[in-house]
Amino acid sequence: MAACTASTPEPVRLTVLASSELADLGPVLADLKRDTGVELAMEYKGTIEASGQAGGYDLTWLSTNRFLELRGGEPPLSATTMLSPVVLGVKPGKQLGERPTWADIADRAALGELRFGMADPRVSGGGLAALIGVATAAAGTGSALRTEDVSCDRIQGFLAGRAFDSPDVTGEFVRRQSEVDAIVAHESEVLALNASGKLSQPLEVVYPRDGIVLSDYPLTLIRPDKRAAYDRVVGWVRSPGAQRSIMERTWRRPVDPALQRAEKLALPMGNALYFPDSQEVIDRLLAFYDRAGTGRQVVFVLDYSTSMRGERVSRLREAFAALNGFDRFHVGETVTIVRFAGRVLEERSVTVSGRGDLDALLAVVASDDLQDHTAIWSAVDHALRLVRGEATVVLMTDGENNAGLTANEFFRVGRGEVPVYPIRFGEADPADLDRLAQASGGRLVDATAKSLLEAVREIRGCR
Repeated sequence: MAACTASTPEPVRLTVLASSELADLGPVLADLKRDTGVELAMEYKGTIEASGQAGGYDLTWLSTNRFLELRGGEPPLSATTMLSPVVLGVKPGKQLGERPTWADIADRAALGELRFGMADPRVSGGGLAALIGVATAAAGTGSALRTEDVSCDRIQGFLAGRAFDSPDVTGEFVRRQSEVDAIVAHESEVLALNASGKLSQPLEVVYPRDGIVLSDYPLTLIRPDKRAAYDRVVGWVRSPGAQRSIMERTWRRPVDPALQRAEKLALPMGNALYFPDSQEVIDRLLAFYDRAGTGRQVVFVLDYSTSMRGERVSRLREAFAALNGFDRFHVGETVTIVRFAGRVLEERSVTVSGRGDLDALLAVVASDDLQDHTAIWSAVDHALRLVRGEATVVLMTDGENNAGLTANEFFRVGRGEVPVYPIRFGEADPADLDRLAQASGGRLVDATAKSLLEAVREIRGCR
């Protein structure tokens, strides 16, 4: 056997846990082994899944180390190797406007005008990046998401347009391209798909105007005793020649901004969104993801007694009119409105399929039919009898109960299966309304301390 010489690097084999999309690096890794003598034995998993399993490997090469860090991991050494933002790849002719925001995208999805595929965010960093983008845009704080910023109705509206979530998002899109409008994926994946010849028409790359989640693919040293070989790999991967090879073969952007980019990578990505800095935020996003898109029902029980005349009923109508964009009812959701005074005045249910259904709801709320007396408990009892499947009831009232069932008669029957969220304004009795919320697993919201619109948005359709 020939001995190693100065021009023949000592062969080394390193085990690497890598994000699944890096399977396209095969030719690059062959060049790496030829030039440095280091063989990377890659095992591919989704970024989220892999972030909890790094301990048994020499290195990790994930789309980001943020999830690893949220779990309390402090890798001794890492180096950014390439860049790719999470974007929307959309069929030509799907008019989303010039440089749409995540809000615009979610708005179209909520109305059934955009069907998209994405990776499962419980496993994939790309899928979770989409939820972070939508929730951050909806919060409108301009900073990293906090737990209280994550609202399930925002995510539900976006996910109303989800056609599939799959570990192989590009492969699934190819199979279903005739029925799906777009995919949420890394820029590199969308461009590679366009170049593959597998699409009937190439996708347009949309960089949401309010920001993107950027993957920086850090190569991370897990076992310190492998430092020498790790340094060889990092030095080679970050060299201009290797960076050009990665760009040309995988459509990922080079780390060095001075390195000339391919034409399709020359467009600016826009600003990177702040990444959540707590695991609790991620857990909340995923919890809402698990509950979204299941054809939920929300029942609004609205007080149309004469005490509501004037400013109060106007505020109620304004709150409903403003339930648009991220806050609007979304496709597949069943919305029921029960108007009441001393009795139930009107009941209307629609399963939302488009804008016309929203107009029909507004027409119900626009009614000027206000009558005497207030039968709160009879109206809520009626609403609960309308519930089918998973549902939420929202009660809006300004008055004292003076007709129909009494509170004691209402509570004589067990009330715990459907959460009720009373919104109190005016002179409504907070004690009885809080009792209703506590008994059902809901929460009392006091609209005397905030705008009615904020109160409706806070609890609309959420559990």
